Amino acid sequence: MKVKAEILRTYQSVHTWTGICAGLLLFIGFYAGSLTMFKHQLQAWIAPIPAELAAATAVPPQQLIDKAIAAYPQAMAKGFELDIAHEVPYLSWYSQGGARGMNLDNQLTYAFLNEHGELTTHIAGENKFADLIDYLHRSGGLFGEIGHDQLGVYVLGIAALLYFLALVSGVVILLPTLTKTFFALRKEKGASRLWLDSHNLVGIVSLPFHIVIAFSVFVFAYHDFLYDGLGKFYGDKPLFNMPTKTEQPYHINDLPKLELLLEKAHAYSGQHTTVHVSYNRLNSPAPFATLKMENPRALVRGPDTDYLFMHPYTLDVQNSSFPQGDTGTWGNTVATFFSLHFGTYGGNWGRWGYFVMGLLGAFLFYSGNLLWLDKRTRKDGEQKRSTLFMAKLTIGVCLGSMLGVVVTLVLGKTLQQSAFALNELYLWIYYLTFGAFIGLSFWLGARKASVFGLKALALGCLGLPLATMFVQYTNPYAASWLESIWVDVFGGVFAGIFLFAANKTKRRSQAREASSIWSMQAA
Repeated sequence: MKVKAEILRTYQSVHTWTGICAGLLLFIGFYAGSLTMFKHQLQAWIAPIPAELAAATAVPPQQLIDKAIAAYPQAMAKGFELDIAHEVPYLSWYSQGGARGMNLDNQLTYAFLNEHGELTTHIAGENKFADLIDYLHRSGGLFGEIGHDQLGVYVLGIAALLYFLALVSGVVILLPTLTKTFFALRKEKGASRLWLDSHNLVGIVSLPFHIVIAFSVFVFAYHDFLYDGLGKFYGDKPLFNMPTKTEQPYHINDLPKLELLLEKAHAYSGQHTTVHVSYNRLNSPAPFATLKMENPRALVRGPDTDYLFMHPYTLDVQNSSFPQGDTGTWGNTVATFFSLHFGTYGGNWGRWGYFVMGLLGAFLFYSGNLLWLDKRTRKDGEQKRSTLFMAKLTIGVCLGSMLGVVVTLVLGKTLQQSAFALNELYLWIYYLTFGAFIGLSFWLGARKASVFGLKALALGCLGLPLATMFVQYTNPYAASWLESIWVDVFGGVFAGIFLFAANKTKRRSQAREASSIWSMQAA
């Protein structure tokens, strides 16, 4: 296919500058997004369940609910959560803080029955490591808030628009040579050509995935504004199904049995299994229950599960993320599209697929910046200050953000039994590591910082199984360790990958021309 040269130059410029402007922020969003596919496994690895909770006795959940309501009626009336995914159920409620927001000092009270059938409670701080990963994914780690959401969410929404332009322009650039060079990885033409071929291959093969991600990120960021605009056309008719309001007071002593709630949920969708129930505002005129519903053979429309919202007293279905029949058209449409972003459909195969594509997406932005820097240096024939600045910033942000997460994992795991405020410590470790490596990158230069950063990442990943061994030796959690053993296994795998990349980068820098920013002679 032939495309005019001036059109190609225009799209080349669009592709370059949209990628440069949005690439670093999107790199953080993509690699953190790949980790969110297994954030529960990472959470279980860094913060195993308390030993007291692991010793709970398997009993019917209703027996546990009845004893907890009798012992703590006021706390339970505010709201409590019941985990029924495992053989041994347990309750929890917030004794300090709440579920909304990024509160670092939340305290949870866990309730369970011991071997004698007696109600036992255990108070522990709510561990927020998984929320930190999700925060990096949603906001790129940018501080600040606008309204009820983080500043970084809106910035990432703008970056998603630039990202979409980069995708479209990249396809136009490749059209003339797409059939000839689609699967070509030309090693014999040098490292730069191999990187360019890899960059193009990843971009084209995963294009549908990237289009969905780009569009859904923008909608996530600005959905309130979009809904307000659509609301003008609907007038008084709501876009989504809303629960019926009532002035009738309710009391927790009249709460129906759990099995009746589960039966009504099963009648609504027999293909789903309830794994978690959250009761809220039970002594108010507007109580509600949120049920997490699993269905590994269906398109799950939530970050982890489907959701069913019910009235805990009348047992009426108020809303769901998988509306049945002809109701909830907008809710069903929006939730279905968002499920493509979450990647929770298709079971573990879907999660692994999104994990790999998320990492490849991060590679797309990283390799794009390095290709531009290499081309810019060859074109200028010298190392300009602006090019050196961008090279140092690229290495510092990309490797520094990953190193921050790895160091937080290792130190967070080893300090679980300490008296530190762990959630605050997570933030301090991540941002200090991130900032320190950016500073180191500007001090050492891009070449030395890239080799050092990759070796540090390899050492950090190797530290994951070592941290597990340390915790097992000092305070064993055999069951929790076995449940999250894959974190240690893949820590060793990625340690090998990063070490290989460090050695490859070092050898390649020795062969570069002196004018290159990656050249050892130039450094």
